[in-house]
Amino acid sequence: MFHRRTLSSALSGPVSRNKIRLVFGARQVGKTELLRHVVDPKQTLLLDLGPARDRRRYEADPDAFRRMVLALPERIQNVVVDEIQKVPSLLDEVQGLHGADRTRWQFFLTGSSARRLRSESANLLPGRSHVYRLYPVSRWEKEGPDRVDWPAASPPGRHASADPLFPAQELGRTLVTGSLPGVRAEPTDTAAATLEAYVENYLEEEIRREAVVRDLGAFSTFLRLAALESGQQTNLAALSQESGIAASTLKGFYGVLVDTFVGYWIRAYGRQGRKRLLVTPRFLLFDTGVRNAAAGLPIEESILGSEGPRLLEQWVGLELICRAGILGRGHDVSFWRTASGAEVDWVWESPAEDIPVEVKWTARPAPKDARHLETFLDEHPRRARRGFLVCRCARPERVSERVLAVPWDRF
Repeated sequence: MFHRRTLSSALSGPVSRNKIRLVFGARQVGKTELLRHVVDPKQTLLLDLGPARDRRRYEADPDAFRRMVLALPERIQNVVVDEIQKVPSLLDEVQGLHGADRTRWQFFLTGSSARRLRSESANLLPGRSHVYRLYPVSRWEKEGPDRVDWPAASPPGRHASADPLFPAQELGRTLVTGSLPGVRAEPTDTAAATLEAYVENYLEEEIRREAVVRDLGAFSTFLRLAALESGQQTNLAALSQESGIAASTLKGFYGVLVDTFVGYWIRAYGRQGRKRLLVTPRFLLFDTGVRNAAAGLPIEESILGSEGPRLLEQWVGLELICRAGILGRGHDVSFWRTASGAEVDWVWESPAEDIPVEVKWTARPAPKDARHLETFLDEHPRRARRGFLVCRCARPERVSERVLAVPWDRF
C-alpha cells in the first residue's frame, strides 16, 4: 500500500508542469515508489540505472538514451530515470530532449548522491528544473493526535491527497529503528538486520563502488565516530586524535555524508544578541535508526536508558529539517549556544518569526526546563516571541508565559 508523502502534490501539480523534476534523497527513503505513484505506469518509461548492464550501456553511449526516448510511442508521456548520478552524462541528453520539446515528455529524475553530478557534469539543468528533497517519513506523514498550532505544524496541501497516512508508532520504536519507510513496516527484529545491512550497503554501493574515498577502512572508522557524535558540535581536532585520521580528511568525509544525503550540517543561530555565541556547527545523521546501526549500538529499546535523551533531541531536529526543506526558501533550522553555557537545542527560522525549541526527556515539564528558552526570547525580542519545549508529557502544558510544553507526537 502506498502511504501519503508530502511531496506527492508538488510533483504532480501544475507548478512543475513542463519542468524537469529532480528528486534527491538518501537510499531507501522511497523516491522510486513515490514517482511510480505520481505518474501513470501505462504512460511511463522507467529507466533504472542500478543494474550494471544498463549503466555500462549508457556510459559508453549516452546518445542511446536520446534515441530510445525519441522512439517512444505517443502514449508514453513520462520518462523516469532512477539514480541519475550513476550516469551523469544523461543530464545533457535530458536537457537536449526537454529543450527541443518541453511538452512532449515529462522528465522525473532521482538521485542518492549529488557528488558525482557536481564533479562529472557541469549541467545541473539551471532554469529548466525543479529540485525536490525526499526525507524519511516525517510526523506530517503519520497518523496521530492533532498537532499543536504553530507555523510548522501542518504541511502544504495537507488535504489534497486521499492516500492513507503511515501508521503511528510508539516513541521507543521510532527512536531506535528510525523512519525509513521500509524499516517502519518491519517487525523490530528484522528491522535491526535491515538497518545493519543498510550501513554495509552504503559503504559498498555509495562509497567503495563509486570510488568516493580511497581508504574505505578509514571511512568506516569515521562513520562509526560520526554516528556516535551525531547531534553534537563537531570538533575535528578531537576526532582526528581519537581516530588517527587527519582533520582535513575527516572534513572531506563529512562532505561525503552531506553529498549522499545521509547527514546535515546545522549552523549556529546567526542573529546577533548581547551574548557571545559558540559558532562551531553541529552534524546530524539523517535517521535515528541508521545512526544507531552505524554507531554499532544494539537495535533494541534497552539503549534508551542511555541514548533516549540524545535520540529524542535528534529526532526533533530531523523533523524540523524535513519541514524546513519542504516549505522551502526562508525556512531553516539552527541551534543557539553561548559561551556562558546557555543553549537552545533548535531554532526554527521562518520569514515571520524565529521559534526556539528545547527538547527534554522528561514526562513532567517544569518552569525550570524553560529557562534557556526564556533567555533566548529575551535576547531576540524582535524575532522571537514564543518557544516550545518538546518532551514526553501527555498533553500540552504552559510552563511559562511564553513557553508551551508539547508532547513529542503533537509538535
